[in-house]
Amino acid sequence: MSEATIRQFLHGINRTLIPSGHLFLWADKFHLCEGGRPWLKETDLAIVDLVTWDKGTFGMGYRTRHRAEYCLVLQKKPRKAKGVWKVHTITDVVMEKVSQREHPHAKPVDLQGQLLAAVSNEGDCVIDPAAGSFSVLQAAQNHGRTFLGCDLNG
Repeated sequence: MSEATIRQFLHGINRTLIPSGHLFLWADKFHLCEGGRPWLKETDLAIVDLVTWDKGTFGMGYRTRHRAEYCLVLQKKPRKAKGVWKVHTITDVVMEKVSQREHPHAKPVDLQGQLLAAVSNEGDCVIDPAAGSFSVLQAAQNHGRTFLGCDLNG
């Protein structure tokens, strides 16, 4: 996705997300180091946490071989954890094996399910506009959430 597309996407999420709602945004190491903050200009979203996923396998990289991916935890104003974040057992570094056979960018279903359980209730609607492998669909079903998602290739 281009930088402009990512900014447009985040502005749309900002308009529709409930107050104190969360967005889980997967970012690569380049954008983590360069900073995703420019994407958030003129929104009510802020980075409130980070989860590192240790894939246990090595991927590509221009300089170093990437073994981890990063999930930025963003929250819309008013930013608060107490009374909003319900699961307190999620560690900031997670190891979970995922098969890349079905989709090259598949994400960990168990981790995504824990994150959904942390910020939503059974029956709530979870939206993934860039679903890819549809791992969020599986995580939502596993935790009793309704799913709405799409992907350009899916």
